[in-house]
Amino acid sequence: MATEDIIDTLAGIEPGSALDAIRARRLQARENAQKSYLSLFEPIDAGDFSLSERAAVAFFVIGLHREPDVAAFYRAKLAATADGSRLVEAIEVEIARGETSGPYGAFPAGPLSIENKAGLIYRVSAERKPELGARLVAAFEHAHLLVFRPRDAAAADMKALLAAGWSNTGIVTLSQIVAFLSFQVRVVTGLRTLAAASVSEAAS
Repeated sequence: MATEDIIDTLAGIEPGSALDAIRARRLQARENAQKSYLSLFEPIDAGDFSLSERAAVAFFVIGLHREPDVAAFYRAKLAATADGSRLVEAIEVEIARGETSGPYGAFPAGPLSIENKAGLIYRVSAERKPELGARLVAAFEHAHLLVFRPRDAAAADMKALLAAGWSNTGIVTLSQIVAFLSFQVRVVTGLRTLAAASVSEAAS
């Protein structure tokens, strides 16, 4: 049985619809996005980055993007994992604490320094650190950095992940997950906007 295309599912695209036809025009891009999702969230071998950790990071990151329908999908995915249901409430609190606007950060000294902008430097609350554990605490703080302050990412941030028990491979996968989710949200939002515009045009 074929796995449903995740972007089609999240965007509410029905087989045979106008949006289905639009996506079919870029079949390779559609297939590559699905393969990326499967490799990141349903891998044959998750290695030392568990499925519950992957879903937890996804729920947190999508929550920061303020996309409730997509967040609900990853919330349910997290709750369905063996270890995940106990984390949902704590992550919801941390999403609320981490919500902000960006991008923030500083460029190296030079012409672009005029674009420097200070903003929230997110840290997991002390109350929820024991519940989330050192690995997720470090992952959430790093993910927040990548979403809102990517220009501030430095070697010290990698060291914090390593100190929390992340392997080099795990850190690469974490970064890939954050990047994929940002892409996924943009695509889903764009497709939903197209769908709404089509409905509005048909009704006028």
